[in-house]
Amino acid sequence: MIAEISHKGRNFRVDLSKPIDLSLPLHDGPDQLRAWWVDPVRMEPVRNGDVIYAVKAGSPVNFRNVHFNPHGHGTHTESVGHISPEIHPVGNLLKRYFFTAQLVSLLPETRRAPDAKVDHVITLEQLRNVVNERPPEALILRTLPNEQDRDHRDWSGTNPCYLQSTACAWLRSIGVKHLLLDLPSVDREEDGGVLAAHHAFWDFPNTVDLERTITELLLVPPDVRDGEFLLELQLPHLMNDAAPSRPVLYALLP
Repeated sequence: MIAEISHKGRNFRVDLSKPIDLSLPLHDGPDQLRAWWVDPVRMEPVRNGDVIYAVKAGSPVNFRNVHFNPHGHGTHTESVGHISPEIHPVGNLLKRYFFTAQLVSLLPETRRAPDAKVDHVITLEQLRNVVNERPPEALILRTLPNEQDRDHRDWSGTNPCYLQSTACAWLRSIGVKHLLLDLPSVDREEDGGVLAAHHAFWDFPNTVDLERTITELLLVPPDVRDGEFLLELQLPHLMNDAAPSRPVLYALLP
């Protein structure tokens, strides 16, 4: 299924039959992905007295409640409502769902933080060296090494890699609208609530930017090479500051 697309003076072709799914699933049971000390995902049948709404229990249907936290379980996309007093829903934020995109892979720099922890940081200089001269609408960041246990890791209390706020401010300045990464947050896990990278990318509180999104906790397959892609950013119509999401890449054809 080949699509020919014209966008902002560019013409390119993609094969829509070969999607590259970057999302990590939500599921109950063992080996769950988690962050921020959230309780595990629970998916359990509705109970009404002695009636259990599960086919295995004799019900005609499976009818389950799902308990999860968008920020702490699986791939999710968030709006500026994540850091603003008003909850600007991400579920009705996007006006379109396809974007020009660039995938980059970077090995974080190691630095000693004031609290004596060893930090791993993606810097402004690193991003300047890899982002295209024609900036993409969406930037996907794969941090190295790309360990494949990220689909079931508990990130809580591990001081994960994060981005310099100046790097996020620069991405904003060159026109990147959607920032996607394989980390729990663009910010340091414990920063006293400053959230400098979030604020820099959305330029909040100077403005309330309802065009930009941040997507976290994705996973790029190891066989996918850096380069230009078409991104499809799928998310439910959930009226919350964040929602589970499914970013999908399509390689550009010659």
